[in-house]
Amino acid sequence: MTTQPTTTYLNVTHGLASWLLTKDHKRIGLLYLVVVSIAFALGGVFAGLIRLELLTPPGDMVTSDLYNRIFTMHGVAMVFFVLIPAVPAILGNFVLPLQLGAKDVAFPKLNLLSWYIFVIGFIFTAFAMVMGGVDTGWTFYTPYSTTASNSNVMAAGVGVFITGFSSILTGVNFMVTIHRMRAPGLTWFRLPLFVWALYATSLVQILGTPVVAITVLMVAMERGLGLGIFDPTLGGDPVLFQHLFWFYSHPAVYIMILPPMGAISECIACFSRKTVFGYSFVAFSSLSIAVFGFLVWAHHMFVAGISPYSAMVFSFLTFAVAIPSAVKTFNWTATLYRGAIWFKAPMMYVYGFLGLFLIGGLTGLFLASLGTDVHIHDTYFVVAHFHYIMVGGAIMGYLAGLHFWWPKMTGRMYSDGLAKVGAALIFIGFNLTFFPQFILGYMGMPRRYHMYPPEWEMLNVLSTGGAGILGIGYLLAVGALLWSLKYGAVAGDNPWHATGLEWTTQSPPLPENFVETPIVTEPAYNYAHREIKVV
Repeated sequence: MTTQPTTTYLNVTHGLASWLLTKDHKRIGLLYLVVVSIAFALGGVFAGLIRLELLTPPGDMVTSDLYNRIFTMHGVAMVFFVLIPAVPAILGNFVLPLQLGAKDVAFPKLNLLSWYIFVIGFIFTAFAMVMGGVDTGWTFYTPYSTTASNSNVMAAGVGVFITGFSSILTGVNFMVTIHRMRAPGLTWFRLPLFVWALYATSLVQILGTPVVAITVLMVAMERGLGLGIFDPTLGGDPVLFQHLFWFYSHPAVYIMILPPMGAISECIACFSRKTVFGYSFVAFSSLSIAVFGFLVWAHHMFVAGISPYSAMVFSFLTFAVAIPSAVKTFNWTATLYRGAIWFKAPMMYVYGFLGLFLIGGLTGLFLASLGTDVHIHDTYFVVAHFHYIMVGGAIMGYLAGLHFWWPKMTGRMYSDGLAKVGAALIFIGFNLTFFPQFILGYMGMPRRYHMYPPEWEMLNVLSTGGAGILGIGYLLAVGALLWSLKYGAVAGDNPWHATGLEWTTQSPPLPENFVETPIVTEPAYNYAHREIKVV
């Protein structure tokens, strides 16, 4: 039994202190939404500056040093403060206990502490930006980052180091919550696939994040104390840094993409009115991706001097890691087949995700091949591939989930038409921005350079024009959601007529989530007897 809300407990008029001291997982998710959105805006500004510089062949807008700082801060802001936390910290925090039938996460105080740690890390990194930025690239490669760079490596490194603890604590909290706080009857194979995705992501966060934290700490120690860990002039090994960094940073790709994949599963099931085809295979593919992710880090190092035998092994493993992702894609497609498709805004983002993620995944096979990678390594082909996965996949999945659960989060419906236009512009603008970069990379245009030969100008003009369209699409998407806060129609408890425990409580949910602890008696996505009601 559900009731319409008489008050909106999420209202900011309840006082700033009540938000900053809250232990409510829903409010903490919204606090993450604010900080991540600020970081996304900063990263977007830096991206716009990059594309404006590359609009013409000569480096005539900024100096080469300033360009290095711009693309580095774009990468740091987007990777560590947007892509990694967006879905787990925002949607995961808000939705996970609701999907489990729990009143909160296992450790509410630890959850709030995670947000404060995240904010402190962001402040350190923002300080580095204000003081002139970092010029090492977001990967902080040594020995340049430890000896030669005169930029704010220490401040940015401390920011990333601190932020890692937020990721670890969130992963621990989610795993304990999933293990210990499921509603009666909610067995492992009745869990929503979004929960499976968060569980696999938590494994990566707990096991992988300490590695990059220690690596960044060693960079700081070498830079500040002159220790010979990575500096070859002091007996160190710069390739060791690459091994340590990518041991975390490739699994971190799955921190970025697994939760959006879970959101995509939820949307596909709801808007095709079908049980996800091969539910158990999709669930276990999330765990497989998490495990395989720790076995492929050295494919970033094919030209770094590792032995050819090691390179062959990592090449094979990189091809193999594509299999679980392919399982998901084929099963999603089978779910859509002969489904009663409901073309609402979240479904538009689903189709955008499928198209962009497919291109990103297939182009990854070229990078897994040793001979091909030698030719296109550190070119714009890699930039395009990475963005098709991380932005075309992760951000499209994030927006699908955000639009799907927005009525539950706010109690209001957004303009579906405006949201669809935003989704279409994002898809078009993204392809115009990054598809030409595949061609540029194949032709040999290196990344991280702010000037290029005139024969590549037309493709760069297309890319910059696409970035403008992409930016407009994002603004429309944000505008549709913000518009709903004041003018949107009351959503009701379950505007999508979806399955799942989160749709059995009011919108926005009660502070304690449920009046009575729900009891689960049916599998996930049981749409067999639910009629679609088009509104």
